[in-house]
Amino acid sequence: MFYPKRYYDKKEDIPVEEYYKQGYRGILFDIDNTLVPHDEPVDEAAEIFVEKLHRIGFRICLISNNDKERVKMFADPLGVQYVYKAWKPARRGYLEGMAILHTNLENTLFVGDQIFTDIWGANRTGLHSILLDPINPKEEIQIILKRIPEKLVKWLYRKKNDLKKGEYDTK
Repeated sequence: MFYPKRYYDKKEDIPVEEYYKQGYRGILFDIDNTLVPHDEPVDEAAEIFVEKLHRIGFRICLISNNDKERVKMFADPLGVQYVYKAWKPARRGYLEGMAILHTNLENTLFVGDQIFTDIWGANRTGLHSILLDPINPKEEIQIILKRIPEKLVKWLYRKKNDLKKGEYDTK
């Protein structure tokens, strides 16, 4: 329930072309520490990454527990849809994101950095979940505290998939 389907170091490591060839057409993204450092505005790396996804043909929707102002400020410059106050790990935000994109469980990916909100919610919904390591360790205290048990889950995930430290993809 807490294991992602795939685990990569950073967003640029995701083989997005391969996922598109496999039939995926929509990607739901968390924002903070997935696309940019926590509470940061859109940066050049996020712009380049999202532009690449659009060129490939992906539709994108941001799924965030943040308020509308934060999510809209991030989504508008990227030209993507969004769901704010998604209450992850509740299923509602993920389902709403798929409805916005006109996608379904079989052709939608979810990408996030937190196991107990992002990945658990995506798995509960039935999505193909992708875990990324957080971009920046600067986070709110409640997130820092969740990172402690996340280390155990990541270790168990690597052990289950016979991965060494630094290896992420189970291929």
